[in-house]
Amino acid sequence: MPSQRNSRHAISGKVRPASSRSALIDERGDDTFKDTSRAEYVYQKMRQAIQEGRFQQGERMREEDIAKTLGVSRTPVREALRRLQTRGLLDFAPGRGLGIVELSRSQILELYAMRELLEGAAARLAAQHATPTEITYLRHLLDEFRQSKDPQRLAYINRAFHRTICDAAHNRYMVQSLNDLGDALALLRGTTFAVKGRPESADIEHRAILDAIQKGDPDAAEKAARVHIRKAQDLRMRLTFSV
Repeated sequence: MPSQRNSRHAISGKVRPASSRSALIDERGDDTFKDTSRAEYVYQKMRQAIQEGRFQQGERMREEDIAKTLGVSRTPVREALRRLQTRGLLDFAPGRGLGIVELSRSQILELYAMRELLEGAAARLAAQHATPTEITYLRHLLDEFRQSKDPQRLAYINRAFHRTICDAAHNRYMVQSLNDLGDALALLRGTTFAVKGRPESADIEHRAILDAIQKGDPDAAEKAARVHIRKAQDLRMRLTFSV
């Protein structure tokens, strides 16, 4: 059953009165999108909340709650919800209305198949084009990853690591493709880093990818990235379906 919590609490990052200005900003105090149009602001805040797992699959989106939380009329909310639906993050179900998409087993397998291809290609290109500064930053992220024990923090660093590899590929179409894929990945509940032993094995896999990129070995980088995603898929399926 989808959560019955109010949509506005997920957008704000924690439970706050709807009239509070702080309800428009997540718990880190980040209001990155404040200078955009109202419709773009709502869209980006909603997308951010989905990406950070503050909504559950199947959770209903209520225009009125979102509008109150973000201090806007329902018109930009309606436009933002349409955009999110077009991007495949929301769908309409009889008896529920518009809500967060619930991914089936086959959809998750298809998603990881594409992720393996794209992440492998990104690592290959990064091995050819990454700058010393990008490699240094990737190493810094892995040092942070090794020091952290919190699964959510590990998931955040992991996203930053893969996003940086994508940027290091220096291919605008790769960036766009992986950004679109990232939206779909955000629909998955929980994190595989909560599974015992996964942070340690992921750290080894990450370092194999980065070592190959630093050595300028495209074949090894792609192979390491694809192995990493296949292992993540196996854990994801077990986490989601207990198989």
